[in-house]
Amino acid sequence: MKKETLLEIILGTIGGLVFAIGMCMCLIPEWDLFASGVIVAILGFIILLMIIPVYKSNHPKKEHTPINFGIAITWIIGIIGALVMGFGMSKVMVDNPSKTDLIIGIITGIVGLLICVFNYPIYSYIKSDKK
Repeated sequence: MKKETLLEIILGTIGGLVFAIGMCMCLIPEWDLFASGVIVAILGFIILLMIIPVYKSNHPKKEHTPINFGIAITWIIGIIGALVMGFGMSKVMVDNPSKTDLIIGIITGIVGLLICVFNYPIYSYIKSDKK
């Protein structure tokens, strides 16, 4: 592993953690740390932005290739599945969910999970169809 790659990993990890802590400071009202949370989140974002020059100096610019629509469709399906599953989780994880919220949340979460699980077979079908 090159030294620059290790630097990218370290900056990404530290920046992500600092940004996440700052966001928690902002969004958890019991902590009452909104103003300092904004500062910490901005600091984490700046650390994450420091990855860009390190990455650009070590990775040559790639030539543009035609768009792989199988990958694009896979990304879109994955994002939709994650959003559906997240909606289901949010319905279940409210403070005092009613039975209907629990049922809707569990069913929606399972549907989102199934969308994510069937994403790879869909990609395999699209990829085999092009050959």
